[in-house]
Amino acid sequence: MNKNKEKIIGFIWQHIFLLISMFFMTFGVALCVRSNLGSGVISSIPMSFSLAGEAGLTPGLTIGNYTNIMNVILVAAQILVLRKRFESIQLFQLLIGFVFGSLLDLNMWLTSFFSTYRALPCQIIAQFIGATILGCAVAIEIRCGSVTMPGEGIQVAISRVSGKPFPFVKMIVDTTLVVLAVISGFYFFGVWPWTVVGPGTLFAMFYVGYVVKLANPHLEWFDRLLDYRPGFRRYIYGLARFIYPKKEGKL
Repeated sequence: MNKNKEKIIGFIWQHIFLLISMFFMTFGVALCVRSNLGSGVISSIPMSFSLAGEAGLTPGLTIGNYTNIMNVILVAAQILVLRKRFESIQLFQLLIGFVFGSLLDLNMWLTSFFSTYRALPCQIIAQFIGATILGCAVAIEIRCGSVTMPGEGIQVAISRVSGKPFPFVKMIVDTTLVVLAVISGFYFFGVWPWTVVGPGTLFAMFYVGYVVKLANPHLEWFDRLLDYRPGFRRYIYGLARFIYPKKEGKL
């Protein structure tokens, strides 16, 4: 296969799986929102502004729209932090962020039949399932090897400039986003926004990372799938053999 053609096919193949992983990421986020126990970290500020929009206190944009706005701000912050060290390829984060916001709105619509859970057992189950799906999808998204999401990009940028370990910077950035969501809740509604930042938010902050760590050793099959190059002569059977190669000596 021509090298340029192989690169193009590989790029498309890579981003097909990135799109799939982002769909499940946003589905997990939507379930966490529907749990009514608190949204995920990255969606806490957009959710606060979206609820304020429903009350007529801010422009009536969706949570996905506000996520898009926040992603633009996060990319702009990376440019300010990195300056000349900011690579132009990282502007691709804007497109990735826009897709993420659009898929979040789609999954908020798809999960709308759940309404918002009120019974505590249902809330806990929804939060647990949503965070688990989110963690698994994040593990796959990382394996795709594309540019990072804007929320992760700002963490990488600060870590790179400050020399601080990434886990430490991530904790600081995540905490800052949650604090800003709480402040916005007090500003808009005069009370702690428990449905935005609640026990589910704290749970997701730690549990999602644990799921990513747990899932990583079991994704060798995905690496093989990612390395696969689709073509007209390869069909499902050939793909299955590629993912699950026969062991030597086994009949």
